[in-house]
Amino acid sequence: MKLRYIIPEEYDKCEIKKVLTEHFLMSGGMVKHLKTNGTVNINGIHRRVIDSVSKGDELYIELGDTDFNLRQAPEIEILFENEWYAVINKPSGIVTHPTHGHLDDSLITRLSDRTLHPVMRLDRETSGLIVIAKCGYAHNTLHVYGNIQKTYNAVCYGRFDPPEGLIDKPMARRPGSVMIRDVSPKGKPAKTLYKTLKYEPDLNISLVEYKLITGRCHQIRCHSAYMGHPLAGDGLYGPNSVDNPSKAYPNSTDIDERVGRLALHCTNLRFYDPMADTNREFNCQVPDSFSSLFTE
Repeated sequence: MKLRYIIPEEYDKCEIKKVLTEHFLMSGGMVKHLKTNGTVNINGIHRRVIDSVSKGDELYIELGDTDFNLRQAPEIEILFENEWYAVINKPSGIVTHPTHGHLDDSLITRLSDRTLHPVMRLDRETSGLIVIAKCGYAHNTLHVYGNIQKTYNAVCYGRFDPPEGLIDKPMARRPGSVMIRDVSPKGKPAKTLYKTLKYEPDLNISLVEYKLITGRCHQIRCHSAYMGHPLAGDGLYGPNSVDNPSKAYPNSTDIDERVGRLALHCTNLRFYDPMADTNREFNCQVPDSFSSLFTE
């Protein structure tokens, strides 16, 4: 990470630390890390973060190496990459972080041998857009100031009535379960906007757009199942699951087999990029296994 900044009048006679926290949006922990592991120069001369700067000075910061490209990996599409982060179209079936049993085949280990920092998380079976930061500074800055907004498309059983609206139901971990979440009055607030995009009457399935207002684990899957419209291919909340079985959709076994996976895909990302001081937006299409279920 290398940054250069000409000190404007507003920071004349201020400590470098003030410039770092206000202009570069660095956390206190990042400033501390920069003190011990980075480089801070004023006009080519090493300075402490408590030293003052003057208008017109050139501040140079170096912390870590982000001057590298992610490697190309089969089935993983890189939509955008710069020195700070990349936007990836993650396939279904790949975990985001290394976990027990997936130490060498996670998304981030496939992309680089260096330390990467996912700014958001997608479940193993969920596909679509995800932001991967190349350093802790970019991760923290995007996470705190990026205001990341995510839109998902999913194939679900049945038809929402009304066709669009807000699901405002708190969620909590199911007692005795590590993974399963339930709508519960004792849970944390959870809000999901939904909008029906297509309905296939012969199969009694819908293509639905979901936008997260909160970001609870399994929020879309749990909320949609609670409303009576579980996602196709959902091994935890679907009608063919062990934990939440249902006979409400007799054709669900065939549909689940045709989709072959959890039918949830992040199709749109919007966020503010503090490093470039600009707004970003990225889109990707739903998989063919979703769209092929609908005649229009």
